[in-house]
Amino acid sequence: MSTNEWTGAFLLTHMIEVPVYLLAARALPKPRRAFYAFGASAITHPIIWFCLPWSSGPYVPLLIIAETFAVVVEALWSRWWNVRRAWSFSLLANASSACLGFAIRHGFLYT
Repeated sequence: MSTNEWTGAFLLTHMIEVPVYLLAARALPKPRRAFYAFGASAITHPIIWFCLPWSSGPYVPLLIIAETFAVVVEALWSRWWNVRRAWSFSLLANASSACLGFAIRHGFLYT
């Protein structure tokens, strides 16, 4: 997968996940909200994209590993920031981006 593909996927992920994390960060001071919200998936996305053997392994098991990793790491990131309901927001953010990404990848949005 190319860097251009990663850039598009990274931007799409953030367009979906950052608003969820901004909602989660309502109690944080305003200057820190954006850093927290952007940082959550900025930590996990490059690792998932570049470190998992997407081209050599079966897609569904790799997707499960990737999304589990993202939910756990992003929830821990949220807990570190003392965000309430960290696990719920992490699951919501990642389920939303995974579902939309899956739909785009498999052409469900193009008819």
